[in-house]
Amino acid sequence: MHMLNIGHLVETLARFTYAINGGHVETYAELRPAYIKAINTLRPAHLPAGLDGITIGYEDSEWVDHCKQNSIFPHIVGPASPSDGPTREEWDRQVLAALDLIEKIHPGLRHMVSLLVTDIVVLNSGADGGGSANQMPGVVMMSPGSAWQTLDFAMCIVHEGLHTGLFVLDSVYPMFTLAPSELEKDEHRALSAVKIGEKRPLHAALHAAAVAVPLMFMEHSQGERVLVDQYTESLREACEDMQTKRALFTPYGQLVLDEMTAWVQGEPLNFVQISEGITSEDFSGYRPAA
Repeated sequence: MHMLNIGHLVETLARFTYAINGGHVETYAELRPAYIKAINTLRPAHLPAGLDGITIGYEDSEWVDHCKQNSIFPHIVGPASPSDGPTREEWDRQVLAALDLIEKIHPGLRHMVSLLVTDIVVLNSGADGGGSANQMPGVVMMSPGSAWQTLDFAMCIVHEGLHTGLFVLDSVYPMFTLAPSELEKDEHRALSAVKIGEKRPLHAALHAAAVAVPLMFMEHSQGERVLVDQYTESLREACEDMQTKRALFTPYGQLVLDEMTAWVQGEPLNFVQISEGITSEDFSGYRPAA
């Protein structure tokens, strides 16, 4: 699938940074710094991304204040309670262990995270989930559940990292023929693969379906099936529903949707195809329109 392919992401990220920064990257080593420069024009001026690694923050992070002031993720930042030293140490340990686990599951997924994620803000809010937003690219908000294991932390990071990846892909190769405000109209809503039985704006439905795929893959790789069993049928139904609104997708959006639809219709699901597709040259390029 193009949406998970690291070669395609690298190529698209280079185009994304050129469009914003006005200059081409000459080497791969220049890509992450160019990405940082680009997203710092989109993020609040007082909250720039750092060049190196991933910064871990907590409920006293300036990102939390920013989210509160702008009504971003109120279900996460609103009820967040103070965290003590031992709690933060455990969160740090789990985040670092999660990054190692992502590398073990598939280096390509870790590569995606290394390119796109700049900040992880961990909160104790009882929300049991995470969030990312286009107006704060690179930032992952995370509210771990009390029963979360390292795999849950890892899946949350990949989940939100792919949301950022989809933002980059959609910026370079728009996936829809209508603006997001139009896609929110009732007639353009589609079934969600994650919020089962619920209809969401078409762009949100596509995102939900897309991020379900690596979560199922990651869980399968660890010999577990909870999300695989939970999402298989709902992902099939979501893709079928989105296919009925095919005219609202651009050719690139149709490509992403078709690849996901074809995979989820398999019986059984072919997780080897996902693993190989993350680094396969078959998905690494996409010819832009003149």
